[in-house]
Amino acid sequence: MPIRINADLPAKKILEDENIFVMDYERAMSQDIRPLEIVIMNLMPTKQATELQLLRSLSNTPLQVDIIFLKTESHDAKNESATHMDTFYQVFSDIKDQYFDGLIITGAPVETMEFEEVDYWPELKEIMEWSKTHVTSTFHICWAAQAALYYHYGVRKEELPEKIFGVFEHKTIHAKPMLMRGFDDVFKAPHSRHTQIVREDVENNPNLTILADSEKAGPFILIAKEGRQVFVMGHPEYDILTLDGEYQRDIKKGMDNVPFPHDYYKNDDPAQGPVKSWRCHANALYTNWLNYYVYQVTPYIREEIKDMK
Repeated sequence: MPIRINADLPAKKILEDENIFVMDYERAMSQDIRPLEIVIMNLMPTKQATELQLLRSLSNTPLQVDIIFLKTESHDAKNESATHMDTFYQVFSDIKDQYFDGLIITGAPVETMEFEEVDYWPELKEIMEWSKTHVTSTFHICWAAQAALYYHYGVRKEELPEKIFGVFEHKTIHAKPMLMRGFDDVFKAPHSRHTQIVREDVENNPNLTILADSEKAGPFILIAKEGRQVFVMGHPEYDILTLDGEYQRDIKKGMDNVPFPHDYYKNDDPAQGPVKSWRCHANALYTNWLNYYVYQVTPYIREEIKDMK
């Protein structure tokens, strides 16, 4: 939350230069406060695990956040009970006439397919277009980040010779944006994917900015439209045992060439268990997004989102 001080206090400029959020009394007195409404479009096969991971990630602020879970109308979940989906999820037609403070679109296990081959691609395109006028800020995760970059900016994806799997080191490229507040120069984050975006397409597009990058895992955090669109290539929301579960699952299936998770297990020994090395930065990422790109900029009257540039 912001520090509230006199606008003329000399320390205000110093704090702002240090990326510390301060608010003068005039702005504080003019603020209207209400609960935030965040839509989570959950495309992951492990619905309940993803629900828990994202709710944990969004819970690290004193803000009151109301969550709506969204499912696809054009594709039925195969790994979750119909009762759970019917009870706790809505579909786009239920909410498309409403306005929301934030939207999170998760990854999906369809990355090796062309976007146009995904059966719910037309529906997802409609939702991504809708988000530009009905949502203050949209946070895209992994495959959804690739899909949104392709849809909004024509950024291509390419298949990797080997799956990026494990925990990778990243460098903060631009520390000034509030999304990166509290990030160290070097930090870690989990990845689990077979594809990556084409860097050249990103670097040639002036609308896109890479905020964090990895020598081994590629661009990690990107931003557009001053934070109205956030793209995260990995899975910072993952719990400590998520990658272990994926690795053990593939081993039990007898799959060939199962990749060993990079920099994940203590001494690279699965018997010694994983090392938690990314949660602090993951919490900072979601907290920064929720505070600075949703709460601080969303209009009190949500319908005014359509007038935002």
